[in-house]
Amino acid sequence: MTVRHLALELYHWMQRLQELEKVRAGLAPENLEERLRLETEISEARRQVEHYQKLLKGQKEVVKI
Repeated sequence: MTVRHLALELYHWMQRLQELEKVRAGLAPENLEERLRLETEISEARRQVEHYQKLLKGQKEVVKI
Protein backbone atom coordinates (compact mmCIF):
# COMPACT_ATOMS: atom_id res chain seq x y z
CA MET A 1 0.00 0.00 0.00
CA THR A 2 1.14 3.50 -0.70
CA VAL A 3 1.46 6.10 2.03
CA ARG A 4 -1.44 8.00 0.45
CA HIS A 5 -3.70 4.94 0.55
CA LEU A 6 -2.80 4.25 4.18
CA ALA A 7 -3.51 7.85 5.10
CA LEU A 8 -6.90 7.72 3.37
CA GLU A 9 -7.83 4.51 5.18
CA LEU A 10 -6.72 6.00 8.49
CA TYR A 11 -8.83 9.09 7.82
CA HIS A 12 -11.84 6.92 6.95
CA TRP A 13 -11.59 4.95 10.20
CA MET A 14 -11.05 8.08 12.28
CA GLN A 15 -14.19 9.62 10.78
CA ARG A 16 -16.14 6.41 11.44
CA LEU A 17 -14.92 6.35 15.04
CA GLN A 18 -16.04 9.94 15.60
CA GLU A 19 -19.47 9.19 14.12
CA LEU A 20 -19.94 6.18 16.38
CA GLU A 21 -18.85 8.09 19.47
CA LYS A 22 -21.33 10.89 18.68
CA VAL A 23 -24.15 8.36 18.31
CA ARG A 24 -23.16 6.72 21.59
CA ALA A 25 -23.11 10.09 23.37
CA GLY A 26 -26.67 10.80 22.24
CA LEU A 27 -27.98 7.37 23.13
CA ALA A 28 -30.39 6.94 26.02
CA PRO A 29 -28.79 5.11 28.98
CA GLU A 30 -31.56 2.51 29.15
CA ASN A 31 -30.94 1.36 25.58
CA LEU A 32 -28.41 -1.32 26.57
CA GLU A 33 -28.69 -3.49 23.47
CA GLU A 34 -27.89 -0.62 21.13
CA ARG A 35 -25.13 0.61 23.46
CA LEU A 36 -23.46 -2.84 23.39
CA ARG A 37 -23.65 -2.94 19.60
CA LEU A 38 -22.08 0.52 19.41
CA GLU A 39 -19.34 -0.41 21.86
CA THR A 40 -18.44 -3.37 19.66
CA GLU A 41 -18.28 -1.17 16.57
CA ILE A 42 -16.28 1.49 18.42
CA SER A 43 -13.80 -1.11 19.60
CA GLU A 44 -13.32 -2.37 16.04
CA ALA A 45 -12.91 1.16 14.71
CA ARG A 46 -10.28 1.92 17.38
CA ARG A 47 -8.38 -1.25 16.43
CA GLN A 48 -8.45 -0.21 12.78
CA VAL A 49 -7.25 3.31 13.60
CA GLU A 50 -4.34 1.89 15.60
CA HIS A 51 -3.56 -0.61 12.86
CA TYR A 52 -3.39 2.03 10.12
CA GLN A 53 -1.41 4.40 12.34
CA LYS A 54 1.21 1.69 12.83
CA LEU A 55 1.29 0.83 9.13
CA LEU A 56 1.60 4.49 8.19
CA LYS A 57 4.38 5.02 10.69
CA GLY A 58 6.18 1.98 9.32
CA GLN A 59 5.83 3.21 5.74
CA LYS A 60 7.21 6.62 6.69
CA GLU A 61 10.23 4.99 8.32
CA VAL A 62 10.89 2.87 5.23
CA VAL A 63 10.72 5.94 2.99
CA LYS A 64 13.32 7.78 5.13
CA ILE A 65 15.93 5.06 4.57
